[in-house]
Amino acid sequence: MADEAYNIGPPAASQSYLCQDKIMNVVKASGAQAVHPGYGFLSENTEFAELCVKEGVEFIGPPASAIRDMGIKSTSKYIMSAAGVPIIEGYHGEDQSTATLAAEAAKIGYPVMIKAVRGGGGKGMRIAHNAEEFESQLDSAKAEGMKSFGDDVMLLEKYVEKPRHVEVQVFGDKHGNHVYLFERDCSVQRRHQKIIEEAPAPGLSDEVRRSLGEAAVRAARAVDYVGAGTVEFIMDKHQKFFFMEMNTRLQVEHPITEMITGTDLVEWQIRVASGEKIPVEQKDIQFNGHAFEARIYAEDPNNTFMPGAGPLLHLTTPASDENTRIDTGVRQGDEVSVYYDPMIAKLVVWSEDRGSALRRVKAALADYHVLGLSTNIQFLMDLAGNPHFEAAQVHTDFIPQHYNELFPERTVSDTALCQAAISLVQQEAVRARERSTATKDPFSPFTLCTAARVNSQLIRIIVLQDGDEKVQITVQSNRDGSYSIKVKDRQYHVTATQRKEGDEMNITCNIDGKFSSARIVRMGSSIHIFSLDGRQDLTLPVPEYLSASGSKASTGDPVAPMPGVIEKVMVSVDDVVTKGQPLVKMIAMKMEYNIISPTAGVVKKVFFKEGDTVPKGAVLVHIEADPEEGETD
Repeated sequence: MADEAYNIGPPAASQSYLCQDKIMNVVKASGAQAVHPGYGFLSENTEFAELCVKEGVEFIGPPASAIRDMGIKSTSKYIMSAAGVPIIEGYHGEDQSTATLAAEAAKIGYPVMIKAVRGGGGKGMRIAHNAEEFESQLDSAKAEGMKSFGDDVMLLEKYVEKPRHVEVQVFGDKHGNHVYLFERDCSVQRRHQKIIEEAPAPGLSDEVRRSLGEAAVRAARAVDYVGAGTVEFIMDKHQKFFFMEMNTRLQVEHPITEMITGTDLVEWQIRVASGEKIPVEQKDIQFNGHAFEARIYAEDPNNTFMPGAGPLLHLTTPASDENTRIDTGVRQGDEVSVYYDPMIAKLVVWSEDRGSALRRVKAALADYHVLGLSTNIQFLMDLAGNPHFEAAQVHTDFIPQHYNELFPERTVSDTALCQAAISLVQQEAVRARERSTATKDPFSPFTLCTAARVNSQLIRIIVLQDGDEKVQITVQSNRDGSYSIKVKDRQYHVTATQRKEGDEMNITCNIDGKFSSARIVRMGSSIHIFSLDGRQDLTLPVPEYLSASGSKASTGDPVAPMPGVIEKVMVSVDDVVTKGQPLVKMIAMKMEYNIISPTAGVVKKVFFKEGDTVPKGAVLVHIEADPEEGETD
């Protein structure tokens, strides 16, 4: 539907999306009458909202005054208190001396939350549990506040332990009308950032739900709010709630509100910006059912949720329908950039009640398959299946409290080993038929497994690698089409069918009377099994005579054996290297690969640096071979 595109500069946001003059030049060049600012960048920028007014362009958002008042946490607290919105005990004064702040913290009582007044997204936020650590936490919050927002002014709040994070969707128009569209629970977070949200918030009484909504509307009216906004509250274990902040824009998680209320909030934004009234009154707004949003990120949950980047080598998504919505901007072959938020997609589901909605989101996550970089999909599956989450016992410390349950030790199951082995055998059988000669000989020097015939029954031995452990699997093809499979010392009787669907093999197995199904993707020597248990990864060990890191014997220059990320560069230009010496360490499919020199010689060029993403076959290092060594093996 967007039929025009304008280049606004290089990828770095500071040179493109944050440049107000570049955005305004596009507005004028395109003849646009209005600007929708999205979720980030300039969406809560007072100066940009004012610039739009100055240039006669409609800013699809609140007036600049509302952005300003709500953007400074200390100011917003004063306004909310005057409007009768519950606020938490704290200090929002101008005296920012360490002595004054420490004295105020002692008055409030520990633990105390230290927050940058211009903060957001968890930046410039620290918790001091006692007086001894207060000063160091204050210094840390100030440094981050200055780095992130150019401001190190702090406020203090009483820290509510294990609170819930509950936010209310509000809407206002230019005619003084304001409504609320109920609430969302966003309690489960990492690094003070949301990871899964649900609407409505579970376990609230009708009275609390109404009180929340009415308080949020009072907040919106206090700043003459126009458009979509979110009033965020923290809620203690007694369901007593306190104003935290107001996001003066559309929220990333707005789709779950749309799902339960049957509204289109972006349409409302555009209509209200054009001067129309909110299309309904408060008494007409109801909610129905329950919705979840799972944020799918390129990040490594096992490494403190470290954000990542890289290519989406394989990507399949669950089917979309009226109950399942996928908001995304990527497709297979794209790359998750280092320049922006590492979110790949938002997976949104709706059902009649929380239990069935949770089952639906788990099933949809099992159908979300990504290869090429680390994601949080497995973590989201473990979270959605956690009994405490299923019981809605949510709070902002949920992940650290249940860490061991959410990060279990993993080994590939026998079911997955059987599925992988059968898939390999059946794929090999297809290839053998395709290249078979008139003798119909099933044996080939190119098979992936050792094969032998016993009493006219074909027996194959397959070796698969689970991490550092090699597992030998014996597969016997029976006359009735079934298989007898031995995994270590465990014996299984298996029947299976397999069909190709896109880049995936869909395999259904009956293993000793238990049915299971999975999608299998093979990339090089890596085998990836996707099922309701999540993703399990195996590799086919590379024979030693082929493990010289994919080196090109013709040139002596080693190449990347598969797409991956450069973890470490061990040589520099003009280094003298010996044959077999490690040159580069790569990370690919969560495996480390040491790229070794195929010859002795001198390094003339190193083509990549640490952190670079490289495609399969890319020359990594140019080596001028030592002529006395002769040709490479």
